[in-house]
Amino acid sequence: MFVHVADVARTPAGSARLGVDLARPGVRWPDLRDRIFGRIDPIAAAGRRYRAEDNENVTLYEGTARFTGPRRLAVDTAQGTETITADRVVVAAGSRPALPDLPGLHRTDYLTSDTVMRLDHLPRRMIIMGTGFVSTELAHVFSALGTDITLIGRSDRLLRHEDTDVSQRFTDLAADRWDVRLNRTAQRVGHDGDRIRLHLTGPYGAETVEAEALLVAIGRIPNTDLLDAAAGGLELTERGTIKVDDTQATSAEGVWALGDVSSDHQLKHVANHEARVVQHNLLHPDQPITSDHRYVPHAVFSSPKIASVGLTEQDAARRGIPYVTAVQDYAGTAYGWAMEDTTGFAKLLADPDTGQLLGAHIIGPEAPPHPAPDPGHALRPRRPHHGPRPVLDPPRHARTHRERVAQTRRARRPMTDRGGHTPGTDPPR
Repeated sequence: MFVHVADVARTPAGSARLGVDLARPGVRWPDLRDRIFGRIDPIAAAGRRYRAEDNENVTLYEGTARFTGPRRLAVDTAQGTETITADRVVVAAGSRPALPDLPGLHRTDYLTSDTVMRLDHLPRRMIIMGTGFVSTELAHVFSALGTDITLIGRSDRLLRHEDTDVSQRFTDLAADRWDVRLNRTAQRVGHDGDRIRLHLTGPYGAETVEAEALLVAIGRIPNTDLLDAAAGGLELTERGTIKVDDTQATSAEGVWALGDVSSDHQLKHVANHEARVVQHNLLHPDQPITSDHRYVPHAVFSSPKIASVGLTEQDAARRGIPYVTAVQDYAGTAYGWAMEDTTGFAKLLADPDTGQLLGAHIIGPEAPPHPAPDPGHALRPRRPHHGPRPVLDPPRHARTHRERVAQTRRARRPMTDRGGHTPGTDPPR
């Protein structure tokens, strides 16, 4: 909801190139914030009320729970510690913002993604620590609303888990909009009056940045450390998540887990899918079903937007999977012309023999809706001799990723736009 507001607020910045002069709107932050939470907070309250008062089959304990034995939990509540036992237990304890080991941080009024949206007023300047989804989305939101952003990262690119071409394009564009400082290490942080000062080291030596607000958005960690999983017999992965099989069952008999506490994918639609699997397997233990994590689309709602599903090029190269690529710039389509977009593109990876789509990555306006509807359908193996035409028709001699560079240049050929027109053959509309 905040991202849509940011997109609207940013509209005047790009309208002049279309021949439309728009005045930058004013931002009434309290009205904006209260409108959004005025809708969200009642939903949360109604959910709590349903569990606490309206469902006779549910007993709600509000507090922090930890295992004290197999299927035995102690819950620290405001009224004291309660002990709960059950034949079956589902762990959906989620995750929380990760915090760096940074001297002075806990004496600083820092913000996280859990608190930043309830600010009393918009800060004039904001330092954001992090280079991933959360940091880049919130940088877009607050910069569009008028806050000057300084983005700090330890790596050399933003969104480095995206396809490298997408990540590099996003980093280049972000540097034009925000003060982006990469390859930096935070040394300490503290207050100087009403300002926060963050001390860094980087390629140019020691630096200091200051702002009225500091947002820590370096990632999220699963809440397994609060659960005492070992006492419950739950095995953990190297990443600290609860280890589950494809039915979402843990190593402990009668215990299932789902969502951020057990998944590599910190995405709500993945947790919803896993919840449906767990529900079925609890109700039908003799007919278990499995979770399907083969094709998980994701999006980054920053500016520009990003959508992705399947393998990135670096994934395919690292795993030794043969592939070819094709890249189509927005500017090479009639719709791209209409938007005067010169930076967006779509990139596909495909099997050179069958044409099976291995990955799809889009950066630019309206990117998220495109891979999302049914990515599984696009990535399922094709029958090249009896099925539909392959989604990508690369030359037959392209066989391995080592030949990718030359092949990509050949693949930068005109593709039809969404209306079926090849740019250059029909006038733009």
